[in-house]
Amino acid sequence: MMIRSLSLAVLAGFALQGCMFAPGQYLDTSAIGQEGSPESSRVELIPITPKLIAQNAATYVSSSVPAELLAFKPAAYRIGANDVLYITVWDHPELTAPSGAQQQIDANGRLVRPDGTIFYPYIGQVDAAGKTIEELRSTIAERLKQYVDSPQIDLSVLRFASQKAVLAGAVLKAGPMPITTSPLSVVEAIGAAGIEPGNADLSGLTLTRDGREFVLDIDSLNTSGSQLQNVFLKDGDQLYLPYNDRKKIYVMGEVLMPQAIRFKTKNMNLADVVGSVGGLNQTTSNGNALYVIRGADNFETEPAKVYQLDAESPVAFAVASHFQLKPQDIVYVGPAQVTRWNRLISQLLPSATILGTGAAAGNNLSEANSR
Repeated sequence: MMIRSLSLAVLAGFALQGCMFAPGQYLDTSAIGQEGSPESSRVELIPITPKLIAQNAATYVSSSVPAELLAFKPAAYRIGANDVLYITVWDHPELTAPSGAQQQIDANGRLVRPDGTIFYPYIGQVDAAGKTIEELRSTIAERLKQYVDSPQIDLSVLRFASQKAVLAGAVLKAGPMPITTSPLSVVEAIGAAGIEPGNADLSGLTLTRDGREFVLDIDSLNTSGSQLQNVFLKDGDQLYLPYNDRKKIYVMGEVLMPQAIRFKTKNMNLADVVGSVGGLNQTTSNGNALYVIRGADNFETEPAKVYQLDAESPVAFAVASHFQLKPQDIVYVGPAQVTRWNRLISQLLPSATILGTGAAAGNNLSEANSR
């Protein structure tokens, strides 16, 4: 009986002290902003309100394409080393297909040598590198006049190999992509290479040109006025689409499915993220304790910001749908007071039971000895 009373007293003592010893995580914001407290200089508490959304929208800077990239306009294709040409001389099949018409067209192609020249019957060596298709066609036609009466020449490139851009990262077909007679835009190159769904950071596409790096946002194609489709590639360009495994949003606390969500695009709002983890746990969560913790990765050098949304009413998620998250943000939903108390009780009761069992055994032993 005495031990039972002791157990009840212990539980009552914890009840009087509230939930300060309750197991699990919770965020105590009462000290934030109080003068002299460590949190006042290291953490800033900011309510998520329509006014804050309006302020953020007013300072939002949309992603833009650098003017230097937009200024580049591809010129006519110029032939280079390792290109394979197909030259047609009308009414002269012996010049057009010296290997025989029955051979595949590639067999009659003419490779541009590393020194930029090709060999052609009758006229010998011809400088090809650096010339446009029309310029080389005119050169060959002019030199053939002394051997062929009014030569009619046609010229095309069978294989483009002298100029290329290289794609790497979270694409399905990484590697070189030839620059051809048709201008190749960034959008077309990414479309041809394919994006790894779920793994690519669409906001971090990096174009390296002449030693400089330009970061482009593929997701901006979904916005009006996007100029990304007007960025064209040239020989030597490198495109890298980063993986999103290092850019995450961490959702913790009283949600149905706590997890780390990969940051795929530049625009991920709070309502989408909370919804993607199943929403708040309706039986354990505190709707007034929905926080976004930002700057925790630089906590030693800069104060962190804690944004708080009062989500006790579902209407609050209308505001949350306009609050944009950033990579490495932590979304935390705190437990309700009753939840923390119930967890405390659930851990204390087994201990009280053990104490009661031990006391009962002790009483039985004392009674046996007294007999």
